[in-house]
This record gives sequence, structure tokens and C-alpha cells, in this order.
Amino acid sequence: MFAIIGIGDKMKIEKIKKVGSKYKIILDSDEVITTYEEVILKNGLLYNRNINEKEREKILNDTAYYISYHKALNMISRRLRSEYEIRKELRKNDLSNKEIDRIINDLKKIKLINDKEYAKAYTNDKINLSHDGPYKIRKNLEEHKIDEKYIEEAISNINNEILYEHIDKIINKKIKNNTKYPAYMLKQKMVNYLVNLGYDKTMIFNRLENIKIENKNLEKEMEKVLNQLKTKYKEEELIYKLKSKLYTKGFSKEEIENFINKNSSLI
Repeated sequence: MFAIIGIGDKMKIEKIKKVGSKYKIILDSDEVITTYEEVILKNGLLYNRNINEKEREKILNDTAYYISYHKALNMISRRLRSEYEIRKELRKNDLSNKEIDRIINDLKKIKLINDKEYAKAYTNDKINLSHDGPYKIRKNLEEHKIDEKYIEEAISNINNEILYEHIDKIINKKIKNNTKYPAYMLKQKMVNYLVNLGYDKTMIFNRLENIKIENKNLEKEMEKVLNQLKTKYKEEELIYKLKSKLYTKGFSKEEIENFINKNSSLI
């Protein structure tokens, strides 16, 4: 049980003990206030100093502020954060807009919140550590409520050669792993995939234009279809059904004609 303290009563600080990153203020009333270094310095708290109830309340109010302040600091210590992210997290603490503004402004003063630098760092990370393209990066920055001028500056500094390297790497991987799609369909799938990653269509088509896709497995797929249809159809009807079936599977007219000419003795 803590002693009942009146407005004019004095309390002595008997001990200030550091515990981890926080401090414990032990009063002669047996009350223990767990607080932060900022509160100790701000209020000039020392051993054996007497404080009154008003000062005690100020210590508690300052401590409440720094609980949320340090929560924001912990977020930033893990990785750079946008102002929007910090505000969103602080709202979960039932803080008023005024209290949130104070924390944001204090963090801006020491340059721990800077949306211009955030846009640069986010863009660099995505370009160097992922396959995200400019449009996807822009969209994500917009979702973080980053000012358009900061987004434009960050995006405009992306080196196109790096983007082409990413596109080439993705295309080559897709071609290497392709086991069932004919050239036309595979190219269409690659275009859709790269567009969803945020790359410009003109850049994609530029890279796909001169790529020739060959896949021996596709010939096996065409042979499989032919063998299935041969049990039901003959001659002209077989050719018609074969063309129709292969076309629906995504084979181009040229691929189908080449296959039929090559296997004319089997049809």
C-alpha cells in the first residue's frame, strides 16, 4: 500500500536505479516509478531530491509520453519508417492527434523521420534486393502517403540498365523453367508477370522482341495431342481437330504448321 499524499506533501527520491534501458525511481513512500532517461534529465531528478505531488504527476505524464515515443524509436531502429507508418502505429495507443503530432515533430527534429530519405532508401532497397519495378515501387510509396515530389525524385534516379538486367534475368529464368507453354503463350505470361512486378511494357517488349524460345518438351506435347486425336479422327478431320486443339493450347499458327509438315507421314 502506498501512503496517501497530499498536494503540499513532499516525497524524497531515495534511489534512482537503471534497469536495462529504463530507470526505476524509488520514493520514500515506497512508490516505484519506472521511467526513461529523458524524463530523468528533463525533470532534473537526483538522489535525495524532494518532489511534490505536482512534480510527481509531471514525471508520470512525461513517462506516458516517452512510452509511445520509445515505441516509435523501436520501430525505426529495425528499419527506416515513413511518417505514415509511425502515425498508423501510434494511433493504436489511443493517443490524441496532438500527442501524435508532438512525437512526430520530435522525431523529425532529430531526423529519424524523413520521407524524402525514406523514398530514396525504399527505392534503392527494392531495386537492389528485389525484382520490383518502378510502377510497383511508386504504388507502394503512394500507399505510404509519401509526397509526390519525393517519389518522383526517387524513381527518376533508377538506372534503366539495372531494370533491363532484372527483366532479362526474369525472362531467362522463365524460359529455363518452361516445360509446357508454347512460345506465344509463354511470352504473354512473361509480359503479364513483368507488368505486375511494375515494369514498363515498352521495356519488356524491347527485351522479348528478339528472343527465340525453343522447347523440346513442347514437341512432345504436340505429339501427345496428335496421338490422342488419331484414335478418333482421320485425314482432313484429324488435321482440323489437331490445329484447333493446339491453337487452344497456345501454339502459334507457324508452330502448328511446322509440326504438321514435319509429321505429315503420321497424319
